[in-house]
Amino acid sequence: MRRTWLAPLIPMLGLYGAPAAPVLAQGQRGTDIYLAALRTTPDGMRFGQPVNITDRDGYDNQPSFSPDGSFVLYTSNRGGQTDIYRFDIVSGSTTRVTHTEPESEYSATVTSHGNAFSAVRVEADSTQRLWEFGIDGRNPRLIFADVAPVGYHAWGSATLAALFVLGNPPTLQLADRSTGQSEIVAYNIGRSMHKIPGRDAVSFTHRVADGLVIKELDLTTQAVRPLVRLLEGNEFYAWMPRGRIIMGLGAKLFVADPSRDSAWEEVADFSASGMAEISRIAVSPQGDRLAVVAIRTGPA
Repeated sequence: MRRTWLAPLIPMLGLYGAPAAPVLAQGQRGTDIYLAALRTTPDGMRFGQPVNITDRDGYDNQPSFSPDGSFVLYTSNRGGQTDIYRFDIVSGSTTRVTHTEPESEYSATVTSHGNAFSAVRVEADSTQRLWEFGIDGRNPRLIFADVAPVGYHAWGSATLAALFVLGNPPTLQLADRSTGQSEIVAYNIGRSMHKIPGRDAVSFTHRVADGLVIKELDLTTQAVRPLVRLLEGNEFYAWMPRGRIIMGLGAKLFVADPSRDSAWEEVADFSASGMAEISRIAVSPQGDRLAVVAIRTGPA
């Protein structure tokens, strides 16, 4: 049964204003990032009215919450240059974090201690490797010098990172920061990987003959097991704090519980909020907010 609550979000999150709207870079499709309050009750999930925190004609994508849930880092292309930006939830302010050129940064992830973030950097010679930056975007340092080209990543622990490494086919590699070494764990994977809350494990998408399956990689044993098949039409998902998985399809959100081998259940429909083609999703560590990447159907 679908349960949707579209109460106003702005009083709950303190969201004010919107950034300017520069021209979309050639070859990149315009996407916006929306924030919605999230409340889980015995009767189901309730969502606040989504608020567009980018609201411009340009590429804004790959949101990631800070450990305390106070801000969101995301990728933004403005004037042909791709950098990491920060949206502070209480003040509603947006700040450019990285100021690099010709290098570009993608897929920022705040480290567990909160004073740095990792990101995939496209270097001056187009090499793609994983770098770490201070939380203010300064002091960049290379993490895995010998692993490239990296497309996406997820930290399973302070030292172990799951890496999507481009190739034919793309591979999942488990890299150890303490040694700088990595090893291939799986082939033909998808672009969505995450730390599993409360587990010494990460999840990734695996391409099979008839679709995409979310699988779990145990970081201790390196055992891999299937969890749930994704709905056809989207390859991105996110974990909720209590072990459920959420994904979008069109303008709707769906949830499944792999511990119960449950089917996908529709929990929200955001079409009335001017959203379409939901792709990436991020859930705050506290489970009280949701960041959604979607195509805006109305004017900026």
